[in-house]
Amino acid sequence: MEYYPEIYQVIPTKEHKIYLYFDDGTIRLFDASDLLANAKGRFAELLVGDVFMEACTVIGGTLAWTLDGSYSAETCLDLCPVVLYETCPTVEEPHWLFASAGE
Repeated sequence: MEYYPEIYQVIPTKEHKIYLYFDDGTIRLFDASDLLANAKGRFAELLVGDVFMEACTVIGGTLAWTLDGSYSAETCLDLCPVVLYETCPTVEEPHWLFASAGE
């Protein structure tokens, strides 16, 4: 049986990178800089204010942005989880997530 990866959690950063947590236990890092540098149409909306960070989510097992707040697979912007799995490097858990505010 062929493996079809699914994402169950995403953590975006202000540097336009996103930690992708896959169902096989791997964590991969997607650098959206190139995508955003050439953004046109609806993807250009990700450059407005904090939309990139605030609308970033998981819909249908993949990285998505819900620009209208509906969390609908029909209206979101999403990227193929297989392509993300095959092209994004595997990384360690981002330890800054667990740092206390006082450190």
